[in-house]
Amino acid sequence: PAAMLRALRRRWDVYKYRFVPWLALNLRRKRRTLRYVPESSQDKIISDEDVFETLLKIFKALFINDFSRQAHILALFPEIKCKYLELLTVEQKRSKVNSCDHQSQHVFSPEEVLFSTLGFSVTRDQSSLVSAGTGVFVNKGFVPKGMVVSMYPGTVYRKHEPIFFQSLGNPFIFRCIDGVLIDGNDKGLSRSVYRSCSRRDQLGPFQMSDESWLTAALQNPLAVGQYVNNCSHEKAANVCYQEFDVPGYFPVELKQYLPNIVYSHDIESRPRCVVLVTLRDIKQGEELFSNYYTVVS
Repeated sequence: PAAMLRALRRRWDVYKYRFVPWLALNLRRKRRTLRYVPESSQDKIISDEDVFETLLKIFKALFINDFSRQAHILALFPEIKCKYLELLTVEQKRSKVNSCDHQSQHVFSPEEVLFSTLGFSVTRDQSSLVSAGTGVFVNKGFVPKGMVVSMYPGTVYRKHEPIFFQSLGNPFIFRCIDGVLIDGNDKGLSRSVYRSCSRRDQLGPFQMSDESWLTAALQNPLAVGQYVNNCSHEKAANVCYQEFDVPGYFPVELKQYLPNIVYSHDIESRPRCVVLVTLRDIKQGEELFSNYYTVVS
């Protein structure tokens, strides 16, 4: 019994900073143990432009790799088709793809595309921390300092939007600096809400978000950030969270890889994403560990 209680206490210490009812009870009393920085600009490890360029690079590679599945978009928008055929010719010369023969392309797994594009891949596996459950590892390649290594998927809730029932027993609620919450739970009510919002926002052939993170077959291999465990005395943080608002000029055909959706359809502000950025070089086989809160003195 004593060992079980210690294990439960350890697990609670790992997750309590994202547990919404706990936040509500402790926000005023322990403000500096939460994700608190005086200004959002001080929470940027890398620039928004660097985040944008990295996401654009991997999303374009995923789009090109899965060209045949994009037929419904390509048929309606020939200018998009021509743009990506040019990229395909430059970046994947061995495929010999042209406008008449693009179906002959060899399709790689999303993990292989991530590795060939950014030089690493990440995967979910049993954490090296006792009783921590699932963790995220660099299973191939090398990740340099200052690189986007993962994304935190989920439904984005603005202040005062209903999330109480989704938050109960849910260790995957992430609180942003401005009070925006991201529900990264891939099960139960959270799963149903995300899918409903995602299908609500679809524009003809264009999907505005990625639902595949709710399954084992990820379309965006970066969308595993909700499983990154908190650091401990034994395991120092090697990644940190950084908020990123998707700009209005983000290519519409690539939004199908964004693993976030806003809860309220009438919100006009830009969709919120949270990425995980490396604090140091990370080698193959290492587990990712983060701080669930940021303190800037």
